[in-house]
Amino acid sequence: MQTLATSIAHWTRETDDFPTPISSLILYRRSVPTPPAPCLVEPGIVLVAQGAKQLVIGEQAYRYDAQRFLVTSANLPGNSQVLEASPERPCLGLVFRLDLRMIAELAAHIPLPSHAELASQGAATPGLLTPALAEPFNRLLALLHEPESCAVLAPLIEREIHYRLLLSDQSARLRQIASAGSQSLRMARVIDWLRVNFAQPLRIDDLAALVKMSSSSLHLHFRQLTTMSPLQYQKWLRLNEARRLMLSEQLDAASAAFQVGYESPSQFSREYSRLFGAPPKRDIDSLRRHAAPA
Repeated sequence: MQTLATSIAHWTRETDDFPTPISSLILYRRSVPTPPAPCLVEPGIVLVAQGAKQLVIGEQAYRYDAQRFLVTSANLPGNSQVLEASPERPCLGLVFRLDLRMIAELAAHIPLPSHAELASQGAATPGLLTPALAEPFNRLLALLHEPESCAVLAPLIEREIHYRLLLSDQSARLRQIASAGSQSLRMARVIDWLRVNFAQPLRIDDLAALVKMSSSSLHLHFRQLTTMSPLQYQKWLRLNEARRLMLSEQLDAASAAFQVGYESPSQFSREYSRLFGAPPKRDIDSLRRHAAPA
């Protein structure tokens, strides 16, 4: 893991997050522990080469470090927290976006390993980071020194990473995520629809019809995956987008509320305070004060 940490440290010396020329790969560095921060978790692999982090989804906390990586299965709202980091020994890691079609294709030719754990129904699951899995990640990062070769060689290494993942203790979970008939895939379609249409009125019956499920079944499986109802998920998306509009585009609270689909500014203010711990204006003023020195 030291080789991986050294490579990530090289590319993140002057930035917290480093989107690489390889579209599936993002590197990150954190120099101090952080409180839980809202985030939207995409389907992928998150690993730490040095330090430790925690992802909280609903009431479930998932810790991962240099020994354990995290498999996330859908675009889920959560809270990410850095547990172990310092300027001398920062938290270093990467996010690798999964190609579900590639997993399904490879899985058809690879028997399920005898040591694979039973597939979890949760939003995220930890897996053991073995040398066999870390090694292609090392080669993928080494490829960043040859940008002219990325287009040709990166897809080959990405395919190997997917292959190694299907040989890991997360094989059953990955197969479940990629399965065309699984409830996870149906819930992913629901989540994608909500992300695009969060400002529109939500009719559960229409949403259930989109994925050919009953309303009660949709509620059950959506809550199992995300720990919240579709309506709560829509509210989370609306409030975070409103926060971005106020912070980045200088909108006032009422304008931001209407833009994300609220009809009542007072309801917006109540729900905003419940999620972020302060009314909109006070929260945005606080964020700007903390960002000012940077």
